[in-house]
Amino acid sequence: MIEKLISFSLRNRALVLLVAAVLFGWGVYSVQTNKVDAIPDLSENQVIVFTEWMGRSPQIIEDQITYPLVTNLQGLPQVKYVRGTSMFGMSFIYVIFEDDTDVYWARERVLERLSSAGNMLPEGVTPTLGPDGTGVGHILWYTLDAPDMDLGEQRAVQDWYVKFALQNVPGVSEVASFGGFQKQYQVTLDPNKLTYYNLTVPQVIQSVRANNNEAGGRKFELSDIGYIIKTTGYLKSAEEIENIAVATNNTIPVRIRDIATVQMTGESRLGIFDLNGEGEAVGGIVVMRYGENADEVISQVKAKMAEVAKGLPEGVKFNIVYDRSGLIKESIDSIKHTLIEEMIAAAVIVFLFLFHWRSALVILIQLPLSIAIGFILLNAFDITSNIMSLTGIALSIGVIVDDAIVMVENSYRHLAEAGKENINE
Repeated sequence: MIEKLISFSLRNRALVLLVAAVLFGWGVYSVQTNKVDAIPDLSENQVIVFTEWMGRSPQIIEDQITYPLVTNLQGLPQVKYVRGTSMFGMSFIYVIFEDDTDVYWARERVLERLSSAGNMLPEGVTPTLGPDGTGVGHILWYTLDAPDMDLGEQRAVQDWYVKFALQNVPGVSEVASFGGFQKQYQVTLDPNKLTYYNLTVPQVIQSVRANNNEAGGRKFELSDIGYIIKTTGYLKSAEEIENIAVATNNTIPVRIRDIATVQMTGESRLGIFDLNGEGEAVGGIVVMRYGENADEVISQVKAKMAEVAKGLPEGVKFNIVYDRSGLIKESIDSIKHTLIEEMIAAAVIVFLFLFHWRSALVILIQLPLSIAIGFILLNAFDITSNIMSLTGIALSIGVIVDDAIVMVENSYRHLAEAGKENINE
């Protein structure tokens, strides 16, 4: 078989060179379009269901949320197993699918099943899907360098300006905010005054909710002029909350300020984010969408950050804490230098042993062609160029070089012997 293949190649040199040129061109295109990352994504094919019910103990979360959702999500097609985790105020469900399952098809199946789980959960509790990212999707961490702003203002800038801008970058699944304080109006009730006025906590909550709402309006015409009536019912300050009437006591309204204190404060936190031991910081984590090109997404995020920085308050700038592009570049450069060094070393060794430049040229042509074909296969199987796949290519070069040296030396020896026989004759 090998002899026939060699004979065919020798008789059809133009065809062989044409096929080699086409494969090499295809390989170069594959190198340029192949997804680049530092490490391979070995995480499981999973869909995360997150449910929040603040103020409840882990046991209540387990009994009323986690267990009903786990039992409801079992039996989905192509599901391997379902895991559940309960903690204070939160429930996480991990639905693990088969490795060859399309992640967005899996998310659709989970959403369909969750649509029928509403009557199984407590009132006001709504499960949501986690981001369509993976365990290695955290590609960039940043903080806001704002020495003249407090942590609440920094978190507001992050949540209402920076986050929305970066989420529009193609390939970004989520921008998770961390650190700082999330501003809120806090009503601190006095239990003695509640007892005195014969009021309950649900009454106070209902009064605040009822007064923090818009009412519908309409349009009417008067003297051939159209007027649009609208109301603004949303609370805008602590003073407005204090003036809300909860009940009436002997024709005198009992207001929030009579039974509680209202203040602007931050939401209760379970932890802080400290940067290099220099104090608290506010920032975000950029999560890459499943199957995207990490190097390309990071470049686009940085370009977007440069645009966003123009609209930041004076003195505020980005401080990149973790950037995977550096690891990607170092990994790719290291493997690239290894490949080039192996190609040159193999060609030099063949030339020194045989003193035949055409034999060395054969190896120089064969190695890049083999690597180009390897990248064609990487794209075909949707494998990224990472430190493991490129290391595999680098290790395989040793086998390719051995094969090339043996074949070239054998051919050279047979041609030399055939030349000697012709001379003797």
